[in-house]
Amino acid sequence: MFRFQKEQKVYSLHGIKIGGQPGENPPLMIASLFHNKDSVTKTDRKGNFDRERTKEMLRQMEQISGATGVPAMVAMVANTPEEAKLYIDFYLENTSMPFGIDMWVAEQRAKATEYVSKLGVQDKFLYNSITPWDKDIPGQVKRLKDLGIRHVVVQAYDDADQTPAGRVKSLESILGQGADSFQTVIVDTSVMNMPSTSFSLVANRLIKEKHGLPCGGAYSNGTHMWKECKEKWGLDGFRAMDAVVQGMASALWSDFNFCGPAVTAPRVFPAVASAHILLSTLVYDESGVIFDNPDLPIRKHFADFIAKMQEGGSRKKGK
Repeated sequence: MFRFQKEQKVYSLHGIKIGGQPGENPPLMIASLFHNKDSVTKTDRKGNFDRERTKEMLRQMEQISGATGVPAMVAMVANTPEEAKLYIDFYLENTSMPFGIDMWVAEQRAKATEYVSKLGVQDKFLYNSITPWDKDIPGQVKRLKDLGIRHVVVQAYDDADQTPAGRVKSLESILGQGADSFQTVIVDTSVMNMPSTSFSLVANRLIKEKHGLPCGGAYSNGTHMWKECKEKWGLDGFRAMDAVVQGMASALWSDFNFCGPAVTAPRVFPAVASAHILLSTLVYDESGVIFDNPDLPIRKHFADFIAKMQEGGSRKKGK
């Protein structure tokens, strides 16, 4: 269940390892800033936003990332290339974390990506994303390659076949149009709502089994779209539901997680770290392996337990 025969690809995004066998690397958390109704930045989309509060939020993300062992980056939401430029400049001045730009319109996204290339920061930039709805995928790939873009997200989804297998077919179609030629290719298996998150997780497993590519999803899409949850269970109930879904999803064949607003990091990161600790012991029970990665949450927080567990396992095997 937690060991793939297919060799698993591991990529490096500005020093952050993404991918591998389950339990090998903690999942990368990709939080959002400057989204609509962002309580942190309070942007007016014209370059006016709460810079001090946003700096504080970036420092908070860095701190909780270091404390939990869960790596972090930010995807900044922008409507125009001009707006994206303002956010990119601010971000690069205030943190060394990698970043992405979240723009739905492909042409606008391309212009913002040109600015990333002009700055020469392609190593820390994750292009989000090449999608099944893009009209000219080969043309987009060529343009990105010409700009020196190295790290891309491919979104896998099939409107006509919304099963996990449909996501696999969608991915293979996009890869066949040149999207497999980048230094880093990670797959977003498209969360549509909270209960269908399971389809994305099964798709993660299928894709890792067949292609060995790092997979994940925007699990916060499903939780935050369930607006009735707050009405039924209140804000605390929503927070609990969100943390459980994102933690559980991150433990089931996920190498990254678009985890929602940056303001939620103090509760989401510990949830994901806890889930990954449980994943590590599940992997150990199945394979006898605890990976050597010193950044694993279980090594960070339960080193003594690992030593006792491995010593006990050795004794049981008569070693």
